Amino acid sequence: MKSILNSSFQNLKEISEKNNPLFENAKPFPHIQFDNFFDDQYLEKILHAFTNKNIKDYDHDFKNKTEVKLAINSPEKIPLEINSFIEYLNSYYFLNFLQNLTGIKERLIPDPYLFGGGLHEIKRGGFLKIHSDFNVHPQLKLNRRLNLLLYLNKDWKDKWGGQLELWDQQMSSCQVRVKPNFNKMVIFKTTDYSFHGHPEPLTCPENVSRKSLALYYYTNGRPKEEIDPRNGEAGQTTLFQKRLGYEENFITNRIKFKKIFGSIYIRKKEKY
Repeated sequence: MKSILNSSFQNLKEISEKNNPLFENAKPFPHIQFDNFFDDQYLEKILHAFTNKNIKDYDHDFKNKTEVKLAINSPEKIPLEINSFIEYLNSYYFLNFLQNLTGIKERLIPDPYLFGGGLHEIKRGGFLKIHSDFNVHPQLKLNRRLNLLLYLNKDWKDKWGGQLELWDQQMSSCQVRVKPNFNKMVIFKTTDYSFHGHPEPLTCPENVSRKSLALYYYTNGRPKEEIDPRNGEAGQTTLFQKRLGYEENFITNRIKFKKIFGSIYIRKKEKY
């Protein structure tokens, strides 16, 4: 473990207990940021493996009015070094850290299938509109409770955009902006009200991209206060939101994961 964690974060129990109040009381919804949580040299190897993959390895190339991004979430396509890192982030030790940090009472369960998670890359012109995430795993039928985003971008310039934005429930204002710096980890609760994204197109150079590792954690059941009853049976959907005061040129959609064969699912949009 010492080769993975930064020397300042070796005592996960102490770190989780110290930061639990900061996480639970954060606005606009429970979240926390950590800088340099992992050993820089170790993370350099992760970035190197990420950078050296081939474009044909991508599982998804999203290009629509709500998101333009690339993603790999098939473990067999993810480099060995990164899979080993993911195994640590899904281990009992790290799950226990997350449990204590967040105060979630139900036991956290990792997703070894990386459904919707894995490696995300956004190039110049790419974006991800503000949304709340799907909160039921379509295969495991578990409730999604936490997002972990780890950024891998060196020398990122503010003028390029790409800051993670956290919005209030009324979608009236952005409350928090997170610069996607190398070794920046963000953890936040996944509810029907955790509106987030980076809605403006990136203006980074053509040879630069916004890279991140995304992991999601689940429980069997969730508190009622995390569910918006207006969404009906929208548990397996990503709900994109229109920002108050902005001209948004997309139709708000519910994106359902429809089973087509065996364990294969497709994303199906339903306008509302």
